[in-house]
Amino acid sequence: MMQQSTVPEVFEVASDSRKENFVRIVLAAILAAVAGLGLTPRLLAQEGEYERAGRSLSDLMKVDDGPGRFVPGIPRSTVDEAKASKEGIRKIAGRRLILFTDLPYDPLIEELPEVFDQAFPIWCNYFSVDPASRATWQMTGFLMKDGDRFRRTGLLPRHLPPFRNGFSVNYDLWLYEQETPYYRRHLLLHEGTHGFMNTILRSCGPPWYMEGTAELLGTHQWKDGRLTMGIVPKSRDDVPGWGRVRRVQDLFAEGKALSLPQVFDFSGTAHQDNDAYAWSWAAAALLDLHPRYQVRFRSLSRAVEDRDFTERFRKLIGDDWRALAEEWQVFVGNIEYGYDVPRMAIDFTPGGPPRSGWNLIRVEADRGWQNSRIRLDGGKAYEIRAQGRYQVADQPAIWWCEPGGVTIRYYHGRPLGVLLAAVRSDDPHNETSVFLQPETVGLGTTIRTESAGTLYLRINDSAAELDDNAGTLDVAIREATENP
Repeated sequence: MMQQSTVPEVFEVASDSRKENFVRIVLAAILAAVAGLGLTPRLLAQEGEYERAGRSLSDLMKVDDGPGRFVPGIPRSTVDEAKASKEGIRKIAGRRLILFTDLPYDPLIEELPEVFDQAFPIWCNYFSVDPASRATWQMTGFLMKDGDRFRRTGLLPRHLPPFRNGFSVNYDLWLYEQETPYYRRHLLLHEGTHGFMNTILRSCGPPWYMEGTAELLGTHQWKDGRLTMGIVPKSRDDVPGWGRVRRVQDLFAEGKALSLPQVFDFSGTAHQDNDAYAWSWAAAALLDLHPRYQVRFRSLSRAVEDRDFTERFRKLIGDDWRALAEEWQVFVGNIEYGYDVPRMAIDFTPGGPPRSGWNLIRVEADRGWQNSRIRLDGGKAYEIRAQGRYQVADQPAIWWCEPGGVTIRYYHGRPLGVLLAAVRSDDPHNETSVFLQPETVGLGTTIRTESAGTLYLRINDSAAELDDNAGTLDVAIREATENP
């Protein structure tokens, strides 16, 4: 859910009549949804049944303890189209989305059901759902400029809580008009992802996963009538109004970066702060796009109803947890629009001892940190020399570079393309990854190791601009003669 609203600490419904009991169920579901969890666990018809299940109705009102779920008993919205038309609300029909809006005709609005139609097979593929088994699946959406119009026609129920942007319950979703066409589509796909997960998977999982996947799949490209979802945007101009990358950059610069465990521990109310959306997106993007973690991350869609969801994921990561935590640091510390997760993936295999004399290593210009396969002893000095000519850009013409870098352009305070080195300890104990504090090698230098570890090398370039690099450079390393 994408909203900013306050959940009352206490909400009482006095009557046990069938009608008022239904209202109680609806409100319990709505309040849980507002908190960022989406919907409550299985709702039971009578108060006594809550008690027998070990969860009282007041427990269900505590919105920070469970995932979003499909709520049985809440009917789909029905629309009196004649009444809606009198309020200036019109219908735009697609196969997977029936959209009602009070906005005037605009080609970018008329195509929204088609965007949603194209999203459906992408959702099915992502979550391993057979589309043929959901041939009649459809949602109803309400795109609103003036919420009062929808309230007067009963299409924005008064028992819904206040929300700033979007909200969804089962097969219905509501969106307020946004400042940009991109973010309007993003919000539709975000809420649509919640709807797909709740109605087909029966749950959205815990807050970090629920909002992370919705943000991941909501981040899209719509070009020439074709939809691509789950992208890392190339530039902020491609996603006006979104701002997740910039927010992570700012928080990192302010020393307020979160660790992965902190993201995984988000409560149901965490997403009342928009920063939580940025962190949830970042976690989902790294895990989904990384070749080492993608299969394990996507398998989580089969566990969204498990109460030990996050613990299950930790077990899936297993011995890779330390590596993942470090890659998260590298991702957050270097994040850019267009960050190339596969090219920035790091091989953490421990290196072996170097041969006597010079050891030769080839470094590719179009990748991030590369494992030299050489382990350096602690407390020693090593000579490094480099040579080669490689490409660091191809526009407006090819930019050729040597290991000393291109001094007409700098990145992170160093010449573009200059050779960098980092020695990752056999037993990392520093909170900050060595990959965020590299040494400049250039054409050659002598490095001194504090502790034993594996040597890593790369050229200095943005993680978003590796795909236009080409070529290699040769690096030689040996133990320095000045060692005793």
